[in-house]
Amino acid sequence: MKIIILLLSIFSFIKTVSYGIYELKTNKNKSGATVIFCTAIVSTILISIMLYIV
Repeated sequence: MKIIILLLSIFSFIKTVSYGIYELKTNKNKSGATVIFCTAIVSTILISIMLYIV
């Protein structure tokens, strides 16, 4: 079960970062892209931590 959650977390990270790159390149929105990158990193780290706590 942990492997499935970890794989879904990585998939979600990749999709979120790709949207951040889209915001940065297409819309020239640096602040929005920065928030999206930070959100992706923090959520991936928190999911990984929660997997090992529970």
